[in-house]
Amino acid sequence: MALKRKFYCELVSWARVMNLTHDLAVRIRRSGFRPDIVVAIARGGYVPARLLCDFLDLADLSSIRIVHYTAGAARRGDAVLVEGLCRSLDNKNVLLVDDVSDTGDTLALAREHLAGLGAAAVRIAVMHHKETSTVRPDYHAHRIVKWRWIIYPWAVYEDVNGFLARLNRRPADAGEAVKLLDSRFGLRIRRSLVEKILTLQQQK
Repeated sequence: MALKRKFYCELVSWARVMNLTHDLAVRIRRSGFRPDIVVAIARGGYVPARLLCDFLDLADLSSIRIVHYTAGAARRGDAVLVEGLCRSLDNKNVLLVDDVSDTGDTLALAREHLAGLGAAAVRIAVMHHKETSTVRPDYHAHRIVKWRWIIYPWAVYEDVNGFLARLNRRPADAGEAVKLLDSRFGLRIRRSLVEKILTLQQQK
């Protein structure tokens, strides 16, 4: 996806992640759906899937890996299944978990893969559902009407590095980086965090 001159981002806190996944768990319980297994879509689905296992008292957690987006909201064409699930899902109710539904391509591919393994039912849960998605998840905690890039706490370093790499020139210091990230991508981020990111880059 080509970045426009003004690109809006939302930085999600760890506390917000906990609240969103708790809300998801409540909605799943109320629906009457009882998963036998939770499958996370790597890598964004790892944390919410693990939290849902905790909230729903589920022990069976697996994952698949699908490549679509890279750092800084750069997309790699079509979604590609890189690592599938190597087990039978015969007669099992599957809860498929990712952090966000964006284009819907990743979710559609994942659902098709799991259904092909014999799952009795595959239901999808995400924290954020964007109206741009071609796939409407069965459960979502928050709906996004006006598109923006969501940055989760486990992807801050990766995404900020990706955005900095897209600038015409490298910022002279953390202060300038903060200003450029705000003006170019609509990302408001603490200077102390940017300093840590830049320090790690210098040590590569």
